[in-house]
This record gives sequence, structure tokens and C-alpha cells, in this order.
Amino acid sequence: MQRRSFLAGAAALALAPAAPARADTVKVRIGVGGKPLLYYLPLTIAERKGFFKEEGVEAEINDFGGGARSLQALIGGSVDVVTGAYEHTIRMQAKGQDVRAVCELGRFPAIVIGVRKDLADTVKSAADFKGRKIGVTAPGSSTSLTAQYAMIKAGLKATDAALIGVGGGAGAIAAMKKGEIDAISHLDPVIAKLEADGDIKVIIDTRTEAGTRALFGGPNPAAVVYTKQDWIEHHAAATQKVVNAFAKSLKWIVAATPEEIADTVPPAYHFGDKPLYVQAVKNSLESYSRTGIPTQEGMASVLELVRTLDPDLQGAKIDLATTFEDRFVKRAMG
Repeated sequence: MQRRSFLAGAAALALAPAAPARADTVKVRIGVGGKPLLYYLPLTIAERKGFFKEEGVEAEINDFGGGARSLQALIGGSVDVVTGAYEHTIRMQAKGQDVRAVCELGRFPAIVIGVRKDLADTVKSAADFKGRKIGVTAPGSSTSLTAQYAMIKAGLKATDAALIGVGGGAGAIAAMKKGEIDAISHLDPVIAKLEADGDIKVIIDTRTEAGTRALFGGPNPAAVVYTKQDWIEHHAAATQKVVNAFAKSLKWIVAATPEEIADTVPPAYHFGDKPLYVQAVKNSLESYSRTGIPTQEGMASVLELVRTLDPDLQGAKIDLATTFEDRFVKRAMG
């Protein structure tokens, strides 16, 4: 009897009309640089768990090869909002473009630098990168900047190694396996796959607070949601809806198990090895923001990173207070 009533209920559910779309739904074009990467997990969760729909956002997600390309799309007007590295807001301000973050997604970069296993005896640190080829998601992206910063900290010049764009997924893994690159600056699950297969030896790991402090000397906010200030002014309600969806996503990630996260993302993100993806999630869980707001220390740390890498920014006047607009996330996180 219970089974029959269950089946009847299931049939009724199947026949029930879909929930009507919200009358106040807004369409928002979102740019991202390598959606399967765990760096951008809050975006995928907001999409897959229906948080955008709940908040009345029809999200059109455009996946670009790296964060630098997402930024170009925002400046060019083909996307409204970007999930990307916080440092882009600082760079844009120095160029007279008012781009602001509205929600922190990652409190640590979660970027890992590893060397090809057969070179591990000769390339022991970033000081040994001179003349080497380093795979990054895309030149100008945060993976690229982290590699350059590590080289500068080790006494080299940022131009002492060739940075090769290998994309955000299977192409990056293939480039390392074929020996096309000597080292890689990348993210999970790409790093987890290369580690599990014994292809790389990790030398720098910013998935944890300890590893982040070791390289940057402090916390270093990473992925954020950012947009142009004039878009915020003209679309304040839409901005709030987008931030609300990301806030739900951050809260869900903190409460979820790695297995639940693996079950929620598209199976293609697992690279054919779900247990490995679960491990990658475990490795990166510490890096996600708990509050949606970066610390002042972290923002100053990113400014130092950008100034170190870009001589043009040495004398630029940067007001960090205008790189992050916290009113939306304060409402969203409650």
C-alpha cells in the first residue's frame, strides 16, 4: 500500500506543472575563466542547486579560457558580471576603470605550482624556473601572476620563464603528460589528477592558509564576483539577486560533504575519476570564503602582489576601499 501511494504521488508530481518563473526575473550574463576548476565552484553550485533561479536570476554563463579573457569580456560589454580574481579590480582602478568586487568566493588562491616529476631533482623551487616553460590557465590570469610572483620572491625576474596558456581542463593535463611544459601553476581538479598520476611534485600550495602565508606573507583573497560600478548603479536590484545566490552557494559548500559536492557538479568535472574529484574538493575546502568579505590584510596583500609584478602600478594611487562594495553581501549573508 505504501509503495502504491508512493507511486501515485510520484505520478502526480510528474504531471504537476513546472513552477512559474518569477515575475521579477532578470537576465545576467556571467563570465568565468575555466568553470570546471574548483576555484569557481561557488558559481557551479549556484547554477546546479537552483540558487540563481530562486533569486530571480536567469544566468547566462560564458566560459572563457582564463580570467584575463573574462575581464576583457566585461570591459568590452559582452558580459555583465565576472567570477574572477580580486586583483583585476585593483588593476582596473589603476587604469581608470571603476571595477568593483561585490562578493568574495575564495579567501585563499588555491593555486598550486608543481614541477614535472622527472625534473624534480633539478627544479626544486621557483628559483630554478629560469628558462623553463610553465603551464598556466591563460597569460595574465591569476595562475600566471602567482607563478611570476613566486619567481620574483625567489630572486628571478617575472620574464625569466615562458608562460604557456594550457586552459582550464583536460588540455592542461595533456600538456604536462606530453612533456610540453616543465612546471604548472594551476588549480584542482587538474592538480589533483596530475598528483594522483604521479606526474608532478608540488612545490607551492596556496589551498591552505599556511601555504598562502608562506608565499604571500598573509591571506590573499582570490575568486570574487566583480562588475563595473556603473552596472551596480543601474542594476542594484540585479546585483543584490546575484550576490544572494552566491551567498547561498558559499553557505551550502561549507555545510556540504565533499561527496555531496561531487554529486552536484556535472560528471564531466570528475575527469573520469570521481573519488579523485572528492579528494580534490577536500584539498580545496579550506579556501572558500566564510563571510563573502575579504579582510583588509588580504586586500593589502593582493595590492602588494600586483605592485610587485607591474612596475606601472608602483606609483599608482589605489584606494582599496573602492575595490570592494560590501553592502550587498552584508545583506545576503545576514
